[in-house]
Amino acid sequence: MTDRLHRFLFEHADVRGEVVQLDEAFTAITQRAEYGPAVDRLIGEGLAAVALLAATLKYPCDLTLQLQAGGPLRLLLVQAGSDGSLRAMAQTSATVPADAPLDAQAAGGTLAITIDPESDAERYQGVVDLAGGSLGAALEHYFRESEQLATRVWLSAREGHAAGMLIQRLPASDAAGGDADAWARADQLAATITGPELRELAPGEVIRRLFHEEDIRIFDPMPFRFRCRCSRDRVAAMLQGLGEQEMRDTLEAEGLVEVRCDFCNEPYRFDAVDVEAMFTEPANRSPDSGQSH
Repeated sequence: MTDRLHRFLFEHADVRGEVVQLDEAFTAITQRAEYGPAVDRLIGEGLAAVALLAATLKYPCDLTLQLQAGGPLRLLLVQAGSDGSLRAMAQTSATVPADAPLDAQAAGGTLAITIDPESDAERYQGVVDLAGGSLGAALEHYFRESEQLATRVWLSAREGHAAGMLIQRLPASDAAGGDADAWARADQLAATITGPELRELAPGEVIRRLFHEEDIRIFDPMPFRFRCRCSRDRVAAMLQGLGEQEMRDTLEAEGLVEVRCDFCNEPYRFDAVDVEAMFTEPANRSPDSGQSH
């Protein structure tokens, strides 16, 4: 099965981990825009990253990874929902070099992780500078600075296959008989993984090959899929926020207001009747006005 995340836990030790593979979602997203190979890879790594991060949370939420920079990559925005939905988009100011370190691809960039709980709990955001030359290294930097948790992250994306692995040292428990050396062993073993292995081997096989001498519990897989949250109503609300005069000016110049979703490239078109309806209270519309389709 593709597009699945597998969580695992070291028994009798304060270490947990996750392995994710995303093929269908990665392909569906990158086919909707012509970003180029370098940006496609960063999108794939970003998708694997948000899936790994979302699975560490204990409550329903939306998680957003946002990389902003001066260029050539100006923006990378990747989102995951607790329902397993994924979407992503990017903006560039020039061709992004394929094999350059991340701080050259996204010069002067910062990485922000935002968690929006579905409940009334407080919104959280952590921001760090890019460090280490890769998105995985930047995420490790984020965990050191914002979460104070020892965490290692591996990400890889090539030719329609995206994958990632995370291992994390949990706060020490008071349980007797804990394995004090488990984190050091887990780190050393996980560091032997290669990008092709991470992308091509089944997640369960990755876990077994790396940790076959460890006492590991593997949980049921969590599915992920591409799903955009855009809708005509949401786009209309955004246009209303721009103001009536701007909409009428656009109508006069273009004959139509057209908006394309940055995530899925879906077009939304609004004609004069639609725009009139946006800025007219329903109670004030005449039944014979024709202000609807």
